[in-house]
Amino acid sequence: MIIDKSIKILVVEDEYLVSEDIIRGLKAHGYVDIIEASDGEEAFEKTCALQPDVVLMDIMIPMLDGIEAARKIQDCCPTPIVIITAYESPDLLEKAVGAGVSAFLTKPPQQDEIERAIVIALARHADLMEVRRLNMELEKSLSEIKTLRGIIPICSYCKKIRDDKGLWEKLEAYLHSHSEAEFSHGVCPECYKKIMEEMD
Repeated sequence: MIIDKSIKILVVEDEYLVSEDIIRGLKAHGYVDIIEASDGEEAFEKTCALQPDVVLMDIMIPMLDGIEAARKIQDCCPTPIVIITAYESPDLLEKAVGAGVSAFLTKPPQQDEIERAIVIALARHADLMEVRRLNMELEKSLSEIKTLRGIIPICSYCKKIRDDKGLWEKLEAYLHSHSEAEFSHGVCPECYKKIMEEMD
């Protein structure tokens, strides 16, 4: 995956020297549109307002920690997020993934690792958005489907169906009101033969 170097990146880090080191490395790789935040609340506000393409966020930051900030960001404005942490644990990783984090970096992050993490975060986020879109389409389709179930009383002579109110209605009318089916009328070969015989 080739990254567009004009993407907007939000760097969230409360330690000035670490933040400057990350930004210096990003600029050295050709990234120019870089925003800064120093706490979780500011990260949330700037993401919702400025809509960066990716967020690089330390996990231990004031106001809201990185995981809580990630959760708020995904609720407000789904965005690829890379968490930067001094330590990793299965529990931490599970919580971060549950909050919508797409990739991880260990402190202090190496510049090549940062770019790799951005690539991974963008790709995973795109996949997640596509899955969400497909799920929404599926839910919409399922909500539009009307399925007939159970035993349906039908007259063995005229083929009318008795509805829930005890009224008899034509088969076509009943199916039309209880499904998404549309009807076109024709004559089957058997009936056609019978009609022709009656006309002779």
